[in-house]
Order: sequence, then C-alpha cells, then structure tokens
Amino acid sequence: MTGELFPRERTEAAPGAVHVPDWLDPGRQRELVAACRAWARPPAGLRTVRLPGGGTMTARQVCLGWHWYPYGYARTVVDGDGAPVKPLPAWLAEWAREAVREAYGDAAPGEAAPHDAYDEAAPHDAYDYDIALINFYDSDARMGMHRDSDEKSDAPVVSFSLGDTCVFRFGNTETRTRPYTDVELRSGDLMVFGGPSRLAYHGVPKVHADTAPPELGLTGRLNITLRVSGLT
Repeated sequence: MTGELFPRERTEAAPGAVHVPDWLDPGRQRELVAACRAWARPPAGLRTVRLPGGGTMTARQVCLGWHWYPYGYARTVVDGDGAPVKPLPAWLAEWAREAVREAYGDAAPGEAAPHDAYDEAAPHDAYDYDIALINFYDSDARMGMHRDSDEKSDAPVVSFSLGDTCVFRFGNTETRTRPYTDVELRSGDLMVFGGPSRLAYHGVPKVHADTAPPELGLTGRLNITLRVSGLT
C-alpha cells in the first residue's frame, strides 16, 4: 500500500519470529512471480494436496528441491505425476540466507540483534536451504494451523509473500489455539521464524482479494516458504 502516513515497522510476533515489511523490492517481486509461473508448469507442477483423511488443501502447491507430501519428503512427486521434483535455484537459497541475516543480524534466533548492521560471515550464512514450498491462494483459500515439523534441521523458516494481502496467524508451540498473534502480510513482506518459535503453529485464516500491486499482474497470493531439510 502506498501513501501511508507512517511506514510499517518490523515487528516480532514471538521470540525468534520476525516480520520485515517490504523486504522484497518491486523488481525482486516481479522476478519471483515470473519464476513461480515457470515452476508451476508440469511436470512436477502446481498440484492440489490431498490429506490422509481424504480432504484437500485449498491452497495449491509446487515444491522445489524436495517434494513435500503429508507428512514427509521425497525426490519425486509421489502424490502427483511421479516426476522428479524441480531443483531449488542457488539464487533463491541465497535470498533465504539474506533474509535470515536481515531478521537476526549476527545474533541467534530469539536473541536481541543489531538490525542496522550484520556480520557478513555470520553463522546464518552456513544454512543450506534446500526446500521451497510454493503455495498459491485464491481469495477463498485458507491454511489451517500447523507446524513445519517434517524437517530434520532446526534452521529458521523463511517466508516471502507476493500478491494479495493475507492475515498470517502466528501461534505457540503447544497448541493450535490461543495465544496467537495475527500479522498482516502484504506483497514483498518477509517473515522468518526460528529458535524458540521454529515449531510454532501458524496458518492463514484470511486472504484479502484484489489487494495485490497491479504491476505484478497477479490475482491471488503466492507464498514461498524456504526450509533446510537436514535430509541426505
């Protein structure tokens, strides 16, 4: 949104859970939207995720690096067309490391960080991001409260938002219910959660239709979530 009286401030939804507004500039947003359109094409393209109980996720998904299915990872689309999963590009993994440095500086997740500067050799640079889950939400899509717990690594989760604004509900590590904090995520926003919040429940209860920046040419919301698998 433009023309606001005050800039949006970075906030911490919980210890180690950092929201950085407008982290992706318009150029990077357009680059990422174009890449998502290419990744969504078959084979190993955008699919509807079917849950073990017989239901389906309302957000559609494509994976890079490792293919996520409920509740594990594979190198092929085992619950779809069986094709090998598309590779995670090195530039996107580097964006994830940049995002972690932005969120935490050279401190550990959940500790106070000097956000105006960081050490280029900070330990966050060693994170080997090798998974991207790309979820596409239309205006009716939602994501229930869940934890990102299928990885063997405790490296922070990095989340980029593109397109329509959403309500991102960030909870606690014990229950899907309160206490939780609702964060408004707009196109270009960054969310990083690690340390004591790495296994917190989170979800998307609402997408605000027709709020995407017109120059993106995107109807709906894209969320790109990057993780370190810890798998071999």
